[in-house]
Amino acid sequence: MSGIIWVIIVGFIAGIIARLLSPGPNNPSGFILTTVLGIAGAFLATFIGQAIGHYGPDQGAGFITATIGALVVLFIWNRLVARGVMSDPGAR
Repeated sequence: MSGIIWVIIVGFIAGIIARLLSPGPNNPSGFILTTVLGIAGAFLATFIGQAIGHYGPDQGAGFITATIGALVVLFIWNRLVARGVMSDPGAR
């Protein structure tokens, strides 16, 4: 149970840092979307790291690579919203 809480905390912090490094009008906001952003970044970083042999099968991404992964996810999010592929849930 503490592992899940740790993933949520690290995901939230990585999501906050990614949003601060890449400000823009299309950023997902709120606690849940920021946490999902960070967790998705960690999963992306782990997948890429394992694919290129940087991490072993039982290792996960670190905090810095999770933040970089969150930046990549945020960039993809912004490009999809800018192209009109998906709507921005934060737009009013």
